[in-house]
Order: sequence, then C-alpha cells, then structure tokens
Amino acid sequence: MDVRLLLISVLLGLSRAQLDGNECTKASAQSCGECIQAGEKCGWCTDEGFLKEGEQKSTRCDEIEALIKKGCTKASIEDPRGTVTVNKNQSLTDRTKDGVKLKPDQITQIQPQKLSLDLRSGEAQKFILTFKRAEDYPIDLYYLMDLSYSMKDDLENVKNLGTDLMSEMQKITSDFRIGFGSFVEKTVMPYISTTPAKLLNPCTSDQNCTSPFSYKNVLSLTSDGTQFNNLVSKQQISGNLDSPEGGFDAIMQVAVCANQIGWRNVTRLLVFSTDAGFHFAGDGKLGGIVLPNDGKCHLQDNMYTMSHYYDYPSIAHLVQKLSENNIQTIFAVTKEFQPVYQELKNLIPKSAVGTLSSDSGNVIKLIIDAYNSLSSEIILENSRLPEGVSISYISHCKNGVSGTGENGRKCSNISIGDQVTFEVAVTAKGCPSKGKSETIKIKPLGFTEEVEIVLNFICECECHKEGIPNSPACHFGNGTLECGACRCNEGRIGRVCECSKDEVRTEDLDANCRMDNGTDICSNNGDCVCGTCECKKRDNPEERYSGKFCECDNFSCDRSNNKLCGGHGRCECRKCICDANYAGSACDCPLDTSTCLASNKQICNGRGICECGVCKCTDSKFQGPTCEICPTCPGVCTKNKDCVQCRAFGTGDKKDTCEKECSYFNLITKKKKEELPEPNDQPYINHCKERDANDRWFFFTYATKSDSTIEVHVAEELGKWKMK
Repeated sequence: MDVRLLLISVLLGLSRAQLDGNECTKASAQSCGECIQAGEKCGWCTDEGFLKEGEQKSTRCDEIEALIKKGCTKASIEDPRGTVTVNKNQSLTDRTKDGVKLKPDQITQIQPQKLSLDLRSGEAQKFILTFKRAEDYPIDLYYLMDLSYSMKDDLENVKNLGTDLMSEMQKITSDFRIGFGSFVEKTVMPYISTTPAKLLNPCTSDQNCTSPFSYKNVLSLTSDGTQFNNLVSKQQISGNLDSPEGGFDAIMQVAVCANQIGWRNVTRLLVFSTDAGFHFAGDGKLGGIVLPNDGKCHLQDNMYTMSHYYDYPSIAHLVQKLSENNIQTIFAVTKEFQPVYQELKNLIPKSAVGTLSSDSGNVIKLIIDAYNSLSSEIILENSRLPEGVSISYISHCKNGVSGTGENGRKCSNISIGDQVTFEVAVTAKGCPSKGKSETIKIKPLGFTEEVEIVLNFICECECHKEGIPNSPACHFGNGTLECGACRCNEGRIGRVCECSKDEVRTEDLDANCRMDNGTDICSNNGDCVCGTCECKKRDNPEERYSGKFCECDNFSCDRSNNKLCGGHGRCECRKCICDANYAGSACDCPLDTSTCLASNKQICNGRGICECGVCKCTDSKFQGPTCEICPTCPGVCTKNKDCVQCRAFGTGDKKDTCEKECSYFNLITKKKKEELPEPNDQPYINHCKERDANDRWFFFTYATKSDSTIEVHVAEELGKWKMK
C-alpha cells in the first residue's frame, strides 16, 4: 500500500486492524457529529485530557458506559437526544357541534394535526395518532360509465339512478352530491374505425349511436338528483372496435380535474361501471402513441382532448393520483370480468369490486355495500420518506385487536363514532438530507385530512457551536478545536492537525516512532502518523493499546483463576494496579487476615504469620490452617493439671508458686462433677480427669471464651468419675 494512502486511511479511521466491536467504535468517528450519527448509544467524550498517549481521536466515541469506564465523566459526554413536539392538536369532532352543523373543513377526524420531530440517528421518536369516524360526513360520488355499444341496456337503468341513489344515500349522510361521466376509447385506429361514416355513427346502420370519444364529463357533482336523471337520459351509446376500453384515460381525468368535476374536501367515491377489460400503459403504441401519460387535466368543454397524444396511464400512475386526490374507487363490473378487476383492486388501496348484473339493475345495492366496506376500514399512508428515514406503525383497533408491520397501518370493522389509535415510530439513520429539515405527511386513505410532520435532524453536538476556529491548540491554528478535539482544516491531518497531506515524508518521521532506537515501529501495535504513534484498535473494545510507542496495553497483565489481575485490580501498561486489601503481581494476595484467625481469636494461634490470607506456621511443632494442631504437644488437661490443683485444693507441685504461675485463668468451683458444664454449653471446652498426690481423681473443665479469657470449672468432690 502507498504510504500516503496508508496515512490517510489511518487518519480516517481505516486502520489495518479493523474493529468488530460496537457500532460506535466501528465508525472510527473523527468528530462529535460523526460519532452521534453512528448510533443512538454512541457518546463523545469532550474532556481534552481524556485520550491516553498513542490513542486515536476516534477513541472518544464509544457507548456511554464504556466511556465512563475509561475515565470520562458523565458531564463531559455529549449524548443529545431526540424529541417530539405537538404543534397543532385540535380535538376530534362530529358533524354537529353544539347543535350547529359544521362545514366539511371544520370537521376533525384525526389528531394531532401537526408535529415536529428532532431525530437522532438510530433513535426512534414515537407518537400516537387517534382517528374517529365522524357521523353524517359529506359524500361526493361520481358515476363513470362505459358507453360502448355492449352497455346499451345498462344505460337505460342508470337513467333513473340519480334520484334513487340520492334517496338511499340520505340514510347515510344528509350532504350527498352525485356526478356523471362516460368513456369509450381513444379516437384513433385501431381502437375505432376512422372512416367518415363510422366517425359519425360507429354502430350498424339501424342503430343511432353518437360519435366515439375518449372521456366526457357529462355532469359535474351536484346535489340535484333530478338533474342527474335528465342529463343521463339524453346520453347515447357509442362504439369501438376492440374489446378492452379506454377507461384508464377517463379515471385519470376524473382524479386530476378536481375543479371541473367539482370535488370537495369530503369523502370522494368514484364508481367505474363497465362490462369489458381495460387498456393500460404501452397499449397506445398500437395507435402510434408513445408519449407517457402526464397525469394532468386536459378537459376542454368537458371533453378529454389529448387521448390521441398521450398513452394510457399505468396502474401505478393511477394508484398515485387516486391516492393524492383521496378518491376511493368502486369497480362495478359484470361477472365475466370480476376476477380481472379483483386483481386490479388488490393493487389499488381503498378500492372495492362489485358484480354488476347484466342490465345494471343492482347498481344501487352494489354502491351502498361497497361504500360500507370502504368506510369501515382505515388505512394510513405516508408521503415519500427522505433517504435514511424509516417509519413503522402499530395499530390499536376495536376489541383489543392490534397489528404490526403492514397490518399496523390499518383497522377494519370501524363504525361511525368508533375511535382507534396508531402508534407511529420514525427513525433516521445518519444525517439525512445533509441536516436540512424535511416535511412528511400521514393521512388515512380516502380522507382529505392529513398529519404534517416536520423532521429536524440532529447532525452535530451542542459543543460544535462552541468550536474555536483556527485554534492554537490545533498546531498553530490548522484546525477548529471543538468538543475536546481538533477538526482539521482541509489538507491537514494528524491528531492535532500537525501534518500536511502534501508534505508528509514518513521516512524522516519513522525514527520518532521507534522506542529505544529499536526496529519496531510503534511496538508493532500501531501506525506512525506524522511522527506520532496512533495505536491499533482491538477486536474487543474493552482492550486498548496506549503509550507514546503503543508499548502499553490493558490486557497483558498476570492472571489468577483465569481472571485479569485476579478480578481484584486493573491492568495498566501490562502491570496490575490492585484494589485495596489486595497485593501481588496478579492481585491474588488478599491482605485481609480474617481467614487466619484461630479459635482463640489470635492470628495463626500466635504460632505463625498470615500471608495472602494463609497461615505460615513459625513454630515447627504447630500445623494446620490456623497453626492450632500440635501432634507432639501435651494435652490441655495434663498441661494445666498442676495449676488447677493448686488453685482449687492448695496441693500439688505448684502450691508454693501458685499465685505467680497460675493466675492466667478464672476459677469457678462446683460441688459435684455432675454440675460441671456439658460439652454443648460453650465452645472449645475440654473435660479433664486427673490424679492428685493422694492418688485420688479430681475433675475440671477447661475452655477459651470468645474474649480470649480462659475459664476453668472444678468439682470440689473428689473420687471416681466416668467421663461422658
């Protein structure tokens, strides 16, 4: 590898010892901003004296607990957190409030309406959206009908649809409007015959048909059902050559020509009635039409004028425009094409399919059933997310039913007045949009209301604002001192920006990275950058190389019980620094003497010394863990016999020196031997039976008490006694 490339890669945190640790250390962050973008658990130590000699700048970035263990105080750690702020939170309402019927734009069905999120990389910000379906909500319904010749009998039944449907819909809402449009096909070959006669009457000579057309807005939305009947009754059937129809052109114009159609910001229903299939994007090539549909309104005098110029729209394009304009589609189709439109429904959210009878006699029931099905389901949709931003939903629906994933966006079987909630979580990765605020929107499909969410991205730490440009601490002003570290100016590298990328000659500087004029650069534990060792990182982020020449580490110390420094100290530069009350090269020597206490409370029974919690007996006659065992020593009874005899009876070999030699115990006399303490009366008791000068037996007990005093009980009665 080229030396300069190696230098730059090291300075960018791409050393040859790549780290498999946590996301914070793997990021090799060179600034606080880079650190907090690595993950939500990452913090940056701003203490200027935090880094040990030889450690890289990126060592400042780690998980919070790890930084504290390394010696960074909590007050010196930058760890900004995200927030959620509700900016508009109008209460949910019904159509009627305090006896007054509200206008459509005064009705509130979703809450809150505006929020601001401050997003830290990897940290989800959560909020609750509440939806309540309002009673008596206004409805606009547009009936779009195929007027090709095969729909002749259907047209007769639809002529009275206006008043009949108005009557039925009054049971659902007091504010209902209806409109009508028709379509046939693109007016070019091979979709229609372009002979002059066929352009006037595309049907057979005995049938009176109107000229073919693509789409016509016959009646904009109105609350006058009679006007609907009158205008529809004047419509005439037309004709075309191929079986699929140009309905997609018509749907697109109905969706995007809001002013001409008369759509209000209320529930918008589009009933699409046909007995045939459909053309879609690409089919226009048959007629020499190659320009993609532009998704714009092209109505003049209520007629679509660009069918010969633009191709049919694609299904995805229709989905987009229907969603943007909050239109719910009901496909009223004959049984033959029901499977085709069922598949289409699966691609178009908030749409329904109903089977139309051969003469459209059941169309009103079909519309009512489809509306009830559509309005009972709530589906949340969000606008396009900025790159690096993700969103998730958890739904809390009726009867305790919850959903996650795609099911988290929806609730079913919702009746008027029912209230459901959605838990929404928004997460950013890194610093999307280069830190520039973005706005996204969430809305229930088929409804005009929406929630506006402003996303603010936390890309820098608070300490970034306090940076000192051209700081003397950064090698004569070659960088900005911010957050405890130097952020180098363009073209400068090094921990304190001490080198220029163009002027570095590592051959001259390597000598500064060799300890004691040795051959190893940075002790083979680092890279020489600008004449300074930058130590490698270990796979385990808890393990660190340090020192001017990376000669130190915190993992090569002596071990005891397979634990570094015995688990009772810390490793610094390959030597154990032991905790209090521990010593030794592996901190495996406890200084606590409690384990050396003998039964008489003396350390090692006064017969040895306590080293590392273990007795070493200095009197060769004694042994055992506390130097209390003496196989060759006379027994307690024999040893103390003369003193007990002289103190209790004034006889024996020590009667003349009794006061001087035998005052080391407390003497308690008892009348009979049966009154002497039993073995369980007190600890460390010895029962003795000895012969006096007159060849008679005397009986006593010998015990060392907890305060180290000795207590002797003697029976005044002499004689013969069988030991218990």
